[in-house]
Amino acid sequence: IRAGAPLDHGNTLGWTALIESIVLGDGGSRHADTLAALADAGANVNLADRNGRTPLALARSRGHAVMVKKLEAAGAR
Repeated sequence: IRAGAPLDHGNTLGWTALIESIVLGDGGSRHADTLAALADAGANVNLADRNGRTPLALARSRGHAVMVKKLEAAGAR
């Protein structure tokens, strides 16, 4: 974030860093803090992956309650 990396850059799966914190994380505090830092820095919390799954839908499907709350507070739909 400090280096100015593009926050909404997606990989070949359409996963942004925010989505990766959900999908590749365990829902614990380190990953939730990463998600919060990205959202606070201006990452798009509604940008879906290539399959149309939003960060909020992904967090809900994995039972990551803390991430769901952080996403909702950041305006995720």
